[in-house]
Amino acid sequence: MTVSLYQLLEASIQLELNLAKLYTLFNDLFEEDEEFWWQLAMEERGHAALLQQEKKDPSVVFPENLLTKDLEALNEANRLIINLVTQFQEQPPTRRDAFDMALELELSAGESHYQEFLDSPSESATANIFKQLNQEDRDHAERIRSYMKEAGIKS
Repeated sequence: MTVSLYQLLEASIQLELNLAKLYTLFNDLFEEDEEFWWQLAMEERGHAALLQQEKKDPSVVFPENLLTKDLEALNEANRLIINLVTQFQEQPPTRRDAFDMALELELSAGESHYQEFLDSPSESATANIFKQLNQEDRDHAERIRSYMKEAGIKS
């Protein structure tokens, strides 16, 4: 089966939205970290919005290396996050487990590929525009590690 750009885009958008849901849940569960989780949730929603905008305008030449080509990995990550949100609503994780899970998800196929795109040299005007819109969204995995260290949370 050939995977279309549309399928990859849809799964990538869903990944960003699912992460935003998870981070919003963490925001609600961990008052001492609510600002941190809220910021990550907003950034994930922003990533989804940018991808949705790209999908709406067929005249835009989509940066080739923006999305991972592994649709199954994206779908698997989406299933995992949906299950985690359901599980954590019923049985909240520990603070440390929340950070460990977020770090693991940020290093997963879709999210790490997105960061690699942001860190790569720009080949097109579209890629440059996309990167400029995301310049405030530093590497989430690194920010999670840094925050954990500052908060004394050992991984």
